[in-house]
Amino acid sequence: MTGAGRGLGAAIAKELAQRTIHVVCVSRSQNCEKISKEITMTGGTAEAIMVDVSDGKTVELACEKLLERHGTIDILVNNAGIARDALLIRMDEGDWDDVIRTNLSSCFYWTKHLLRGMVQNRWGRIVNISSVVGKIGNFGQANYAAAKAGMVGFTKSVAKEVASRGICVNVVAPGFIESDMTAGLPEKVMEEIKKNVPMKRMGIPDDVAHAVSFLCSEEARYITGTVLTVDGGMTM
Repeated sequence: MTGAGRGLGAAIAKELAQRTIHVVCVSRSQNCEKISKEITMTGGTAEAIMVDVSDGKTVELACEKLLERHGTIDILVNNAGIARDALLIRMDEGDWDDVIRTNLSSCFYWTKHLLRGMVQNRWGRIVNISSVVGKIGNFGQANYAAAKAGMVGFTKSVAKEVASRGICVNVVAPGFIESDMTAGLPEKVMEEIKKNVPMKRMGIPDDVAHAVSFLCSEEARYITGTVLTVDGGMTM
């Protein structure tokens, strides 16, 4: 799974490992190695690879090596993401391109190169981590919202293409989730955020991880092309 070095990605990787799934932790930084070691120290199995997911050729080579080593990859979680926030009128083209490549194009790269094995085995699970911002937009995040909305359209299209092969392709769209970033927000801002959530609290990474884990399971075999929103009712 991509973006496994911290936050949501780390929580998802650990949750999948608890289901006795061998997890390949992917990130740009060495943080993925830390998460991989934490998984193995608690009885799971994992490995780590550092990959720039925004580079199509680099992803292709990484997929080739993974397939050589494992034969097939049955589960893919596309979680890598960055934010480069700015009002559209002030947004640099580079910030637009970086967010689109990392958050959206990376889904295309990994899915394209790992899908064939799933098709041949007639089983597979792909879960793309989007955001409620992809549904409702957000001030200063036109690039981020476009990428996250694009993931939904991408998911629904791929789901239709491979549904007859026993492959389920879904989206999980988190709302406000506690993270290193939100930990630094002023208390007044946190209270305003919670006012917009019917459950009156922020989610935690495990809330998202449990949703992803379910969609990766055999129990979710009749669910595909859907968006599972984990936001405490904020966008219902």
